[in-house]
Amino acid sequence: MFKTVLFPVDQSREAREAAEKVVNIVKTYGSRLVILSVVEPPAEEGEAPREVMSSPEAVAKLLSEAQSMFSQQGIEAEIIEREGKPAFTICDVADEIGADLVVMGCRGMGLTDDGASDSVTNRVINLSPCAVLIVP
Repeated sequence: MFKTVLFPVDQSREAREAAEKVVNIVKTYGSRLVILSVVEPPAEEGEAPREVMSSPEAVAKLLSEAQSMFSQQGIEAEIIEREGKPAFTICDVADEIGADLVVMGCRGMGLTDDGASDSVTNRVINLSPCAVLIVP
């Protein structure tokens, strides 16, 4: 059912919690697992600063740790690093790899009207070319 699972990761607690669901899904369906890290470009002049993983070393370490964690569970995972706007990049990669499922953690920012429009999770739900599982 889920031949290819895309798991976008960042340094959040929610992403770590979603990893447990990813392990279960990948083992149940014998899925191919692709781990994605999206590096946002620095804020342009006039934009509000945002938290981004801008260090290539930090991103490489995050991806390596995620790959190692899945390896300990007996799951071979591919890793992809991209630069861009997270929601759009996640959906582009899902399309490129032919993902059947995107699994993401949710930070709960979508509970207000303002949060819903800015939420990466909400944008992925609306733009994804495949099913999306949000882990609260």
